[in-house]
Amino acid sequence: MRKIKYKKGRKLQPYNLEYTGIHKKNESEMQLFVYDDLDLAEYEDFEVSDLSKYINNQKSNWLNIHGLNDIEVVKEIGAYFNLDNFMLTDILNTSRRTKLEEQPDVLFFNIKSLLPAGNSDNISVEQISFLIKDGVLISFQEKRSDFFTHIRERIRTHSGLVRTKKVDYLLFILLDAIMENFYITIENEEDKVEELINLSKKSIDPLTLEHIEKHRDNFNFLKRSIIPLRDSLYEIKSMKDDNVFDGIAFESFSFFSRLHQKSFELLEQIEADMGSLESASNFYFAAQTHKMNEIMKTLTIVSAIFIPLTFIVGVYGMNFKFMPELEYRNGYYIIIGVMVFIGIAMIFYFKKRKWF
Repeated sequence: MRKIKYKKGRKLQPYNLEYTGIHKKNESEMQLFVYDDLDLAEYEDFEVSDLSKYINNQKSNWLNIHGLNDIEVVKEIGAYFNLDNFMLTDILNTSRRTKLEEQPDVLFFNIKSLLPAGNSDNISVEQISFLIKDGVLISFQEKRSDFFTHIRERIRTHSGLVRTKKVDYLLFILLDAIMENFYITIENEEDKVEELINLSKKSIDPLTLEHIEKHRDNFNFLKRSIIPLRDSLYEIKSMKDDNVFDGIAFESFSFFSRLHQKSFELLEQIEADMGSLESASNFYFAAQTHKMNEIMKTLTIVSAIFIPLTFIVGVYGMNFKFMPELEYRNGYYIIIGVMVFIGIAMIFYFKKRKWF
């Protein structure tokens, strides 16, 4: 899980673009879909200067960029679409929180996509940015991934509504796909939390507590990622009441309202899961306390058994000259027998009272 740190990337000036993510070895690749209800064209392996040949403003256009390490490609796209350098900085600076920026001719949205990181307890984070301008939706991904594979297939096979709608609907289904990753991540965390709850009931291994705290951090990170997403979706939902950006059709706002509702569901689920983690912590400490109580009870019983025995030993350890039992031939064996009897009797008594 990556945390926001004060580093060089955060001190960059708007015109000094630098990619601050971890996927620095990925080459930039572009893919363009130009489609409407009747026709589809798909382009790959082209230069930014060739976009004017392919983009059709009478249709929907989706330009997807994989890899942000090539700053020149990002600059060329910014110059081609006349994008603000502040937006390009937000695209390249992956430490920024989810945000929405609305201007008269462009809508900018960046979001964190989260997925479980293999077999570890970590969460994989990728920033994805979206721009809508002049009927073109531009998406920037840090690396090639399969987040949108099913959406590409829906476009190619003309499944669903995507080919009959504009790019505002495409933005909706792209955001919906990313939010599905939140559900996958939360479900993965829930499975591990369930294992921790079962483990905390029977183990006081300190590693159990470390795992509990690790997943608590994961849920807090998820929460910090979803709250700004919820706020941004509310801003999109509210755009129908302003006159700033008009690239979203009125009937499409209901789709973003559904996403806004999903963000509340995600937050509610996280709150419930954090409550389950609290239960796991309570089970762990309760098991630890119970174990300690059992140890103390055992030590107390042993001490209680030896108290009268120690008293007898102390009495016969006194250095008085005239002690009648000292002259008995079998006095030693008699005292040992009495001590053994007292010990067995006390154990029997404690057992009868169910003290152990």
